[in-house]
Amino acid sequence: MNNNVRKAYVIFNFLLYLPVIFLLLAGITGRDYSRNQRRNGYLIGASYMTMNNEFYKILNEEISSRAELEQDQMILRDPALDADRQIEQIDAMIQMGIDVLVVTPVDWKSLSDILQKAKEQGIFIVVVDSNLEDESLADCTITSDNYNAGRMVGEYFLKENETAELVVMTHDAAKSGQDRVQGFLDVVEQREGIHIVEKINCDGQLEIAMPRMQRIIEEGAVFDSVFCLNDLAGVGVVAALDDGGMLDRVNVYGIDASPDAKALIKEGMMSASAAQFPSRIGRKAADVIYQLLEGGTVDKSVLVPVELVTGENVEQYRIDRWQ
Repeated sequence: MNNNVRKAYVIFNFLLYLPVIFLLLAGITGRDYSRNQRRNGYLIGASYMTMNNEFYKILNEEISSRAELEQDQMILRDPALDADRQIEQIDAMIQMGIDVLVVTPVDWKSLSDILQKAKEQGIFIVVVDSNLEDESLADCTITSDNYNAGRMVGEYFLKENETAELVVMTHDAAKSGQDRVQGFLDVVEQREGIHIVEKINCDGQLEIAMPRMQRIIEEGAVFDSVFCLNDLAGVGVVAALDDGGMLDRVNVYGIDASPDAKALIKEGMMSASAAQFPSRIGRKAADVIYQLLEGGTVDKSVLVPVELVTGENVEQYRIDRWQ
C-alpha cells in the first residue's frame, strides 16, 4: 500500500468513526451538541393585510424573533389589501408545507375555503388584529379590544362635544374596523346633537383617506369633527384638512396611537387616539404558536386592552415609536 492510499484509508476510517467519537465526547462532557442542530424545524407562514403599516411590521418582528430563537423558519407574504392575492399566497404557503399560519384577513369573509384547506392538512391557524367570519377555523384569535377602543374614543368625544357634525372614516371589509366604528357610534349616537354627515370607506389607508376627505371638502360638506377607524386614515384626514385650511376648526379622532398620531396630538392637530400595542399582540401570538406546536391548549380568543391617548397624557407615551 503506497503512502497516498494509506493516507486516504486513515482519513476514511477517521470520518467513519467521527460521529461515534462525537457522541462519546458529548456523553463525557455532559453537553448536548444536537440542541442547536435541529434538522427538521417548523415552518411558520404569515400574511397580514398589508405591510405598508408599521403596526404589522412590529407585530411580525416579535414572532420572527421568537422563530429565530427556536431555530425555525418564517415566510412572510404581503397581499397589499388584495383579498384574492391573500388567498393565492396562503395556498402557496400551504403547498410549501407550513406548520402554522399567522393571518390578518384582508376581507374577513373571504378566507373560509382556503383556511378550511389548511385545517384539513393539520396546519394551525393563528389570527391576529382582525377576526374571521367563521371563527371556528382559528385555533386562536388575538386582537386589540377593538369595540372598546371605539367606545373609549366615543366617550372622550362626548366630553368635548355637546353637538357635532361628524364624518366617519371606515374600513368596511375588516372586522376590526367595523368593531371600532360600531363601538364609537354606539356611544355618540345616544346624544341627539350628534349628526352623522357622511361615512367614507377608506380601507384604513392614508393615500385613500386623504383624497376622499379632499373631495368632500371641495363639495362643500359642512362638518366639525372626524372619527377615523385608524391613525393611517387620521393622518390622511389631517393632511387634507390642513391643505384645505380647515384644521383649526375640525377635531380629528383616531385609533392606534401611532407615532405620527401622537405627534399630531402633542401639537394639537388631533384630539385623541386609542392606543394599540402591536408588540404585545406579537409576543402573545408567538407564545400561542409554540404552545400549539408543543401540543398544548390555548384560549380560543384573546383581547389585548387599549388605552386612551389625549393631549393631557400623550407625554406619558414614547412619541417616536409604537407602544
